[in-house]
Amino acid sequence: MRPHLGDDLGLLTSELVTNAIRHGACREDEDLIELVLWPADGHYWLAVSDPGTGKPVPARPDADSEGGRGLILVDGLAAAWTVRPRPTRGTSVIAGLSFHQGSRPGEAVGRGGGRRPGGPGRA
Repeated sequence: MRPHLGDDLGLLTSELVTNAIRHGACREDEDLIELVLWPADGHYWLAVSDPGTGKPVPARPDADSEGGRGLILVDGLAAAWTVRPRPTRGTSVIAGLSFHQGSRPGEAVGRGGGRRPGGPGRA
């Protein structure tokens, strides 16, 4: 089992939810942010969705910047991550953390292995 999996999942969740609140939600509309977590193919898959239409990309902060490192952390922690438009409105960021140290989504892991982040169709 991967050491610190719970800590990594907590940090990944915090970064994605913070980004959704800061960049994807509109206070005047009282839109909701949705978080879905599911296990599949040797990974925990996390989808954080918001009503925004922008596509998040990692920033290039300088040494004095106080922010802009969230997606750099996501990229370093996650075995894979992607951004997908939602069917009706909004955007989902989906990231996977392997149960096992060093595993990537394309590698067979335990029973079932494989690449598909099979999970809810709503993310």
